[in-house]
Formats: sequence, C-alpha cells, structure tokens
Amino acid sequence: MKTLTMSDARKRLPSVLEQVKEGENIGIIAGDQIIQLKPVQVVAWEESYLYQEYNVTPPEWERFKRRMKTRRAKERYPEFTGAFDRGTFA
Repeated sequence: MKTLTMSDARKRLPSVLEQVKEGENIGIIAGDQIIQLKPVQVVAWEESYLYQEYNVTPPEWERFKRRMKTRRAKERYPEFTGAFDRGTFA
C-alpha cells in the first residue's frame, strides 16, 4: 500500500483519487493510523436491499436505529451462551 501524509494527499487530492479509482491501494497517515482510501458503490434507497425485500422506508429505518441504540444503551439484550436446541434448526 502506498501511504501519504495528510498534507501530501491534500496537495495532490485529484490525482490521488484517480489512482484509487483505478485500483491502486493508497492510505493516508493520520496520527498513528493509516486510513485506506477505496471507492464504494452508492445506490439509491429504492435499490437497497431493505427497500426491495422489506419495503422499509428511510424514516422507518431511522426509527429502528434509534430504538436499537436506546436498547443497547440500556443493555436489554440477553447474551447468547452458544447453547440452543438443535432440533429447532434441523
């Protein structure tokens, strides 16, 4: 992986991004870590799995995320011990 300082990356950002788009592995040094740059595919909500499979709207998804965050903060989830009835999953 090719690494750059933040100032080098900033100076050459357009060419750095082009290199990443062409498949080169590039990271930017940030303190004691290297942050890897990589392209990601972005799809419209209507093309997302949640929408196509379950017809979940963005507001419904936001409500769900808030509810889960609250539950996790209250530690209301039982811990899975690894024991289950094998007959249930046969």
